[in-house]
Amino acid sequence: MKVFLIAVCLFLSAALALPAPVAASADEEKPYAVAATEDVWFYSAENEETRLFLIPCTYYVRVLDEGEVYSTVEYLTDDAPYKKLLGYCRTEQLLAVDFVPARPYLRKQVTLTYTLPDAGGLGDDALSKVERTFVYYGERTEGGQLYYYVFDGETFGYVPADEHIAYERNDDYLAALAGESEPQPAPEEEGGSSVNAVQIAVICILCAVAVAVAVLVLRGRKSSAHESSDF
Repeated sequence: MKVFLIAVCLFLSAALALPAPVAASADEEKPYAVAATEDVWFYSAENEETRLFLIPCTYYVRVLDEGEVYSTVEYLTDDAPYKKLLGYCRTEQLLAVDFVPARPYLRKQVTLTYTLPDAGGLGDDALSKVERTFVYYGERTEGGQLYYYVFDGETFGYVPADEHIAYERNDDYLAALAGESEPQPAPEEEGGSSVNAVQIAVICILCAVAVAVAVLVLRGRKSSAHESSDF
């Protein structure tokens, strides 16, 4: 009997020692939304007067809080030279997706060349041009002039530009939308166990051991009963 109880205790201890499913953090659960058109603005506040730049078309923002008119969003991440930017987008202009995009943000840097004023006869052409590299976020046109919204490592702001930035489109959301009509596997119930194959195998082995010990204990009892009846 003692052997059986010990086996049961070992079985329960092993089962409790199995790693529990790791719950996703609140930040990991924040959904993405794509700027599927070329007129999706990023705002610094919840009004039209605070437009900062047009989000690069086919790229994403992460939705922190979905509102009726404006949604609180973030764009890019905090990994140098890039910096996360918090702001707002009009909810109706965003196309929500139910997957995590492989490359949600346009990671692009631009190098601009500035020509210094002519220094006359003492000037040196080799020193008259200065280059600066910025992180590109988006652009806008104001009064007929094109501007890039950029980050220089310390400050966000605008720099004048002569042409629109060329970048690779990120159309992975189109494939996801096309697949919505296909049958989808049933989602796991909330709070359901995520026991893997190894854990299942361990449980089965422990169950088999417990059964084997129980059979041996019962046989031992029968043998003792027979021996007692011989006297």
